[in-house]
Amino acid sequence: MSKLSRELKAQGIDVIDLSIGEPDFDTPEHIKEAAKKAIDDGYTHYTPVAGYLDVRQAVVQKLKRDNGLDYTPEQIVLSTGAKQSLINAIMSVVDPGDEVIIPTPYWVTYSEQVKLSEGKIVFVNCSLENGFKITPEQLEAAITPKTKLFMFSSPCNPSGAVYSKAELEALAAVFNRHPNVFVISDEIYEYINYVGRHESIAQFPGMQERTIIINGLSKGFAMTGWRLGYMAAPLEVAKGADKIQSQFTSGTCSITQRATITALTGDLAPTQAMVEEFRKRRAFVYKALSETPGLKVSEPEGAFYLFPDASSFFGKSAEGTTINNADDLCMYLLNKGHVSMVSGAAFQAPNCIRLSYANSMEKLEEGVKRLQKALAALK
Repeated sequence: MSKLSRELKAQGIDVIDLSIGEPDFDTPEHIKEAAKKAIDDGYTHYTPVAGYLDVRQAVVQKLKRDNGLDYTPEQIVLSTGAKQSLINAIMSVVDPGDEVIIPTPYWVTYSEQVKLSEGKIVFVNCSLENGFKITPEQLEAAITPKTKLFMFSSPCNPSGAVYSKAELEALAAVFNRHPNVFVISDEIYEYINYVGRHESIAQFPGMQERTIIINGLSKGFAMTGWRLGYMAAPLEVAKGADKIQSQFTSGTCSITQRATITALTGDLAPTQAMVEEFRKRRAFVYKALSETPGLKVSEPEGAFYLFPDASSFFGKSAEGTTINNADDLCMYLLNKGHVSMVSGAAFQAPNCIRLSYANSMEKLEEGVKRLQKALAALK
């Protein structure tokens, strides 16, 4: 959708892009200054595969401060973005034929990386009515003797769902009956949370020993282009990830690593200000979409997406275009409404479309107007 949006813009058409999956804010100044200093200080050489020791210590400090979790630097592996941290983790624990449970909707990379690792994907559909979150009963029913891994995110891309402490505790009780199942907890949107303190499933008895936390700098610090993710994992998984990464990329960017210390241990005020702006945008877009006839919307509790069910428009037509599915609807909205969104089919939720509010309020207001006008034309 981003590619198609650019093509239309190149033709002189004004397109409002609500498909973007990154903060529209710049990296905070104190982090940029730390990177400049790193260059001046000569941090321009190869780095250890798992990352500089003091950077991994900063991650350990952050996990203790924010999450109440105790790790050693040996359990931390820095990578070229959270995406690489994910594939390192999956390849470290999944053997050919192992089953991997993924609640849907989910971030599309999960399933593709499981395929690369020759695992078998087991999708569990989570409904809008349940806030797009898996229930303990669904989880229990999905686990078999072949289950090796469970993967989820909280806050979630694309739904914005956030698991509460009680919900995570209930899932942990299921896992404690199945000691051979690992858990990947993708917490990359940790700081973009509108309902209180972030909760990690690793906090519960018996869970840290089997949980692989994935996090990074891109979302919470507006550092998507800096490319640094990290894993906090059981020692044997971290060692496996170190070996795998050594053959793919070796250590990640030296300059980004030095800036990471400042990001994780420094002033969080810019992050908090960014989240407050997202909160205002969320309120506006949620209200607008809730009042749009034909859309069913669950209020997101984190990240910067809304994920409405738009299936009531399937089968309708306008200007010679018939909407058969979410893909058709997104193409119609792009070509006729000049507003770009993402089909839920990509996230294993074919009735939904994803809207990002990581854009200015001015653009959001105009984008919503275009969206509502285009939808109203469908009969």
